[in-house]
Amino acid sequence: MGPTRRHARRRPDHDQRKGDLTQLTHIRDLRGYIDALRAIGDIQDIDREVDWNLEIGAITRRSIDLRAPAPLFNAITGIEPGFRALGAPAAASGQPGMPLARVAISLGLDPHAHGGEIIRALADARTRPGIPPRVVATGPCKENILLGDDIDLLRLPAPIIHGEDGGRFINTWGIVIVQTPDGSWTNWSITRQMVFDRTRMTGLVVPNQHVGMIDAQWKALGKPTPFVAALGVEPVIPFVGGMPLPEGADEGDYIGALLGEPIDVVKCETVDLYVPASAEIVLEGHISHDETLMEGPFGEYGGYISPGSGSPKAALNITAMTFRNDPILPVIAAGPPIEEDHTGWGLPHAAEAYHELRNQHGLPISMVWMALESANHWLVVAVEEEWHTKVAMSGSELCRAIGDVVFSSKIGNGIPKILVMEDDVDITDINQVVWAFATRASPGNGEEYFQNESTTNLPIFLSHDEKRYYHATKVVHNCLYLDELTPEERPGKVTFRDGWPQEIQDRVLRNWEAYGYAPANGTSTKEPRS
Repeated sequence: MGPTRRHARRRPDHDQRKGDLTQLTHIRDLRGYIDALRAIGDIQDIDREVDWNLEIGAITRRSIDLRAPAPLFNAITGIEPGFRALGAPAAASGQPGMPLARVAISLGLDPHAHGGEIIRALADARTRPGIPPRVVATGPCKENILLGDDIDLLRLPAPIIHGEDGGRFINTWGIVIVQTPDGSWTNWSITRQMVFDRTRMTGLVVPNQHVGMIDAQWKALGKPTPFVAALGVEPVIPFVGGMPLPEGADEGDYIGALLGEPIDVVKCETVDLYVPASAEIVLEGHISHDETLMEGPFGEYGGYISPGSGSPKAALNITAMTFRNDPILPVIAAGPPIEEDHTGWGLPHAAEAYHELRNQHGLPISMVWMALESANHWLVVAVEEEWHTKVAMSGSELCRAIGDVVFSSKIGNGIPKILVMEDDVDITDINQVVWAFATRASPGNGEEYFQNESTTNLPIFLSHDEKRYYHATKVVHNCLYLDELTPEERPGKVTFRDGWPQEIQDRVLRNWEAYGYAPANGTSTKEPRS
């Protein structure tokens, strides 16, 4: 009998951590967030002049690859003094013991927060009543107000980010705000937008996304769609903009539930919408239904850029431009993991999936995680190790039930692959996910396929027809132990945590430095995860 059967199995740390996650620190603007990152050594001031044409993008990308501090560009070629840019605002951090510090601080958590804490904080807020935004008379975003001929988007440090990009992308980490004609639903979301000239932009208005759905209502009335692009907002907002809340749900109300208090918004100058009061830059205007402009291509979250000269997208006509004194434009350099598409889109999607699977459908779910290193292509679902006692299903039936929930909802639109495994592994640890996937999924009967499911058209493995019609085949990989195995027959793990008696583990940890090793993770007493 192996050592695991002599010693009790223990779940990974993400199920063991305790604490009240309902009281979060509300960082009220981008500048306060920068101060918080600076306090942990995660901001790099760059006072040397850099060019918006590719150099900002390349520095930002290099900082992501090295997990270096986020670059704050204080002098930009051809841009008036005081106008700045912040690169990699929510990428992974290289600060010891704080790989998700930028995510955690953005959400109001401790910078050392574990991935499971982040998911639970986001998911738990979904069970609380919303708190609508609070309207205030004015705010920092009104310090400079430009209308009519004074509008000039080219004053802003919008960069050409990647070498093959089709233009200067101004909105990569900002919020687009639209509202239904009857005012019943206000949507805040993230979508890319490119500068075309002094008063026009263009960007994605995808029919099966919420912006596209609301835009269609205005188009049916024969009216251009009012919109706002809010750039450099409170750090929590982009994460909620990337969260697949259900159709009709207001992101502003959810943010209030998450923080336990409302965020402040102000009335726009030229459209009947409200915008976060502390935003660095606000661009108001209308989405045209009869004018298009060439947009793209653009380096995307999968780490690739499609060849070609871009394609026509709706014109976005700007009617007002307001900004703070010395405004800061956030910039992300999309590409291979881990950057903001993966943290700001992937983790909120995992949280919403956790909420739906566990709270709305009652499945025995322990945790849900987006494997950030998979570029948002793997949603990983951990089920309770003794799930057989909770639901009358086989492993394949449980996998199909999970797939049915995820793929039939907005959550699953951009998720092509789900991995399901027991919670005896820490699914927030990519090493353990790869190990479990490789060793537990059967090549013969380990996949459950879902045909003709709604999809984004960005994954590079999609065929031309799948991209054109926004539908594709998706899969759930069954990484569960075989149904035929009794608990006593399941293989034992020979990890440090599971393969040795507790007294031996304690002795080794206690004497680690005496053996001549450096402290593990900066301390000799912290037990490593399995």
